[in-house]
Amino acid sequence: MKILKNAKTLRTNQTDAEHRLWYHLRAHRFMGLKFKRQKPMGRFIADFVCVEQRLIVELDGGQHAEQVEYDQHRDAWLRSQGYTILRFWNNEVMQQLEGVLEQIRCTISRAPLLQAGEEANNCSGQVISDTTIGFFAALFRSKTEGDRLPNTELMRLQL
Repeated sequence: MKILKNAKTLRTNQTDAEHRLWYHLRAHRFMGLKFKRQKPMGRFIADFVCVEQRLIVELDGGQHAEQVEYDQHRDAWLRSQGYTILRFWNNEVMQQLEGVLEQIRCTISRAPLLQAGEEANNCSGQVISDTTIGFFAALFRSKTEGDRLPNTELMRLQL
């Protein structure tokens, strides 16, 4: 019960960076995907979660520089649950929002192209592992639903 109360408090008292990123992720605005914010996950609370894609986006302030071991333990547990975690510093969101959104988009877009046990570089050259496999099924909706990918999205799907 305490974790739910903490999550609600975090939603109410979001940082400027969280507010700024949430504007773009909320209400299916980002690639038509549903994101939740300050979502309890086991005994942890994730900043932003897309359950459909098994993706967690974390925004870190200065306090995270002192709690590296805790974050590593937390990330390991979340990865063991099948989630991919992306971490960004608050100042990255405030100063380079488009780059942050592109990093999220690239991570999602590259996911179905990996084979089990394979690793690939995403758009920014960072390594994404096979934990991201299959998380981007939402882009491949049937044509009968009226969803079509713009050519730029199709191009991003190529390695």
